Amino acid sequence: MKRYAAFLRGISPMNAKMPEIKKAFERAGFEDVRTILSSGNVVFAAAASPAATLEREAEAAMKKHLGASFLTFVRPVNALRGLLASEPYEAFGVEPRAKRVVTFLRLAPKANLVLPIELDGARILLVKRTEVLSDYVPGPRGPVFMRLIEKTFGKDVTTRTWDTVCKVAR
Repeated sequence: MKRYAAFLRGISPMNAKMPEIKKAFERAGFEDVRTILSSGNVVFAAAASPAATLEREAEAAMKKHLGASFLTFVRPVNALRGLLASEPYEAFGVEPRAKRVVTFLRLAPKANLVLPIELDGARILLVKRTEVLSDYVPGPRGPVFMRLIEKTFGKDVTTRTWDTVCKVAR
């Protein structure tokens, strides 16, 4: 069995309860299911499979057991650990008060992006296949980085703070 992490788009305590998400994953046949925080992070064990297969299985199980499905992004836990160990932000001079975020994509971008891409204090710094590393300095204009991410990659993405990815990969 291999360990995977699933990041669900659009989860909040108002629209889905994590114990119910956990049950849906268990009913899909995933094992040793744990939820982390209340923002749609699930770690589980499954036979080695392509991420797309696991994403479809998780989405179908949520639809069946919750009556709603959430766009799901699956990554092997070991791949997340490798990303974290690579310390990718070191090369970019991230301000101490900046928030570091990772955006998960289903497919690698087709276009070659000229990086960094900046908007009102938010920066897309690096794209590693289906992970996008960004930073932003919190300010009065709210989550500017999400406008930048969605403008660049569309809305079929999900984003987590670096700290959340660390917790999921433990």
